[in-house]
Amino acid sequence: MIKPHGSDTLNPLYVADDAAREQLMQEAHELPSITVSSAAAANAVMLGAGYFNPLTGFMNKADALSVGENLRTTDGLFWPVPVLNVVDDIEPIKGVARIALRDPNVDGNPVIAVQDVEGIDEFSEDELNTLVEQIFSTSDAEHPGVATFKSLGRHVVYGPIQVLNFSYFEKDFPDTFRTAGSIRDEFAERGWEKVVAFQTRNPMHRAHEELCKMAMDATGADGILVHMLLGKLKPGDIPANVRDAAIRKMVDVYFPPNTVMITGYGFDMLYAGPREAVLHAVFRQNAGCSYLIVGRDHAGVGDFYGPFDAQTIFEERVPDDALDIEIFAADHTAFSKKLGKVVMMRDVPDHTKEDFVLLSGTKVREMLGNGVAPPEEFSRPEVAEILMEYYQSK
Repeated sequence: MIKPHGSDTLNPLYVADDAAREQLMQEAHELPSITVSSAAAANAVMLGAGYFNPLTGFMNKADALSVGENLRTTDGLFWPVPVLNVVDDIEPIKGVARIALRDPNVDGNPVIAVQDVEGIDEFSEDELNTLVEQIFSTSDAEHPGVATFKSLGRHVVYGPIQVLNFSYFEKDFPDTFRTAGSIRDEFAERGWEKVVAFQTRNPMHRAHEELCKMAMDATGADGILVHMLLGKLKPGDIPANVRDAAIRKMVDVYFPPNTVMITGYGFDMLYAGPREAVLHAVFRQNAGCSYLIVGRDHAGVGDFYGPFDAQTIFEERVPDDALDIEIFAADHTAFSKKLGKVVMMRDVPDHTKEDFVLLSGTKVREMLGNGVAPPEEFSRPEVAEILMEYYQSK
């Protein structure tokens, strides 16, 4: 199986030993504490789950600025997006060496991690604006990722962490949330060595289904990891439990047995387009995948990115030796009326727009909300039924 990023073995930061974890919990009650942002809590979950291997904790300002400019930390580790604990009010933790980090997303704000405070840095306004532009390719406050990032504050608390739990993800998604290590273990149990990862924050329609099958065939992979984001999204996106049900139904009915693993990860969507696509590649490598499907407007939002910017960044900014995982670059996919199947549009130059079944996201949501199933060429009826129930219950 493919090696993790940056090390020979996976080194998750979750404290797996029960006695050691209980001792840390007791210590945490005596430590100064802060309730972190949802973004920092999600970073802690990803560090704990091994997805952000080989990082040992939150970055300092120098590493963040280096990642923003060069996609590398100051010591040369390839990394696409800063992993930060950004804090607005640092008064409660000034001068302390160790702190408890409390979870903003769980009732009672329980401790999610303990952090050694190596220092606290402050971004200038110019540094923050430059970093935002580098990560998101825009500073427009209408971009949901930009708005979130700029609302967090200007101080970064840096240093290694020990993670005590996986926030609400294990409880709310017990059948779906998985750590990078547990995914690797299941690949080994299934006898899979070469795996294609499919990233999603949306339900899977017919084109997504066929794209996974095309990628598996083209790469000779043993299986597909459907890996869905379980954290916070922008308003209007479909909740994770609805997506989960729709995807499971599709896989049960339309994929051969033992070809798909349905899993999820605990992270808040950045909507950072190209940079987030590279981050997706990093943590899919850590989960043991050999390929990541990168399609149209991968991790994008609105009109902030070109349709294939998330593919070209791998050609232009990711050195050949930076990652072991490979990209399966996908074109627009749609159902061809001529051929009676889903195709990549680049593969059928003889087609016109009228030869495809094309529906906008707005049109699909409108149909589902009115109890009208989209054409079967667009969405499987079993999936449409689940989505119609959701939209009509809103």
